[in-house]
Amino acid sequence: MATLYDIIIIGSGPAGYTAALYASRANLKVLQFQGYTVGGQLMLTSDVENYPGFVHGILGPEMMDKFEEQAKRFGTEMIARDVVGVDFTRQPFHVTADGVDEPYLADAVIIATGASAKWLGLPNEQRLQGRGVSACATCDGAFFRDQEVAVVGGGDTAMEEALFLTKFASKVYVVHRRDKFRASKIMQDRVLKHPKIEVLWDSVVDDILGENNVQGIVVRNVKTNATRELPVTGYFAAIGHEPNTKLFRGLVAMDEMGYIVPRRHTMTNVPGVFAAGDVVDHRYRQAITAAADGCRAAIDAERWLEARGEVDPSNVLDPALWGDLHPEGSPQPPSA
Repeated sequence: MATLYDIIIIGSGPAGYTAALYASRANLKVLQFQGYTVGGQLMLTSDVENYPGFVHGILGPEMMDKFEEQAKRFGTEMIARDVVGVDFTRQPFHVTADGVDEPYLADAVIIATGASAKWLGLPNEQRLQGRGVSACATCDGAFFRDQEVAVVGGGDTAMEEALFLTKFASKVYVVHRRDKFRASKIMQDRVLKHPKIEVLWDSVVDDILGENNVQGIVVRNVKTNATRELPVTGYFAAIGHEPNTKLFRGLVAMDEMGYIVPRRHTMTNVPGVFAAGDVVDHRYRQAITAAADGCRAAIDAERWLEARGEVDPSNVLDPALWGDLHPEGSPQPPSA
């Protein structure tokens, strides 16, 4: 017979590992599917300097190794396989892994599969990730102090990235393939009025230059076909992110972009199924916020498992299910 776990965690970024740490430390039987791409997006990041506790920064892969070791210390079982199927219509839940015929069973599931940045698909884009190519100005902007950088995109995300980069860079190019932005008017105005930002309209990036790190980009005007090289050392793709939730479409509630929409704290509309990290967060997308989500999901799952025999577990909005003293939204008494 298949082993029954208290919790199965799908994903191995900061949210997944933190959920595993908290759940295992609560003496629950936990299985974590790390996926074939173990560690998530931080495995493509060089220096991480904005995570508390690492005074001098830490390499992304090294950080994920530490997350993994800490979760294993408390007994989390880990399998480096992708999940290819889930059945949330019955209890216990059934989770099927690639290359394994028999499903794994769990009373609760935490979805922490993250999100992936959208890229243009240039040959050197992938090769130079973490060496000047980035999809997160908040994460990597400080590495480009007094340097010239380029941002690709025309929506609010691109505007936000460009404006943030002006805090560090000497100049920011915004490369946009159309003759007007899709961003909100206020964000457009801020970018167009900023003295450090130059907008290249009707333009696309054809290539990223550099052997070991970014040393420039080739920009082509789509109307004249003229090309020019920009001597940038940083290239930021700001054309959006896509949550890794295709596996769960039609099974849990999502918004129009595919991000999971929790119903109560971190629980989805399916009782016993929780979501944490970038699968629910299209605003912050930081390692620390994902880790915090993983903590919340593990605690929510633990409380839900404890309450199943006392209340109706199908009512995800029932405050009694969570040990809440007050219904959501009511005034809370001051803490002692």
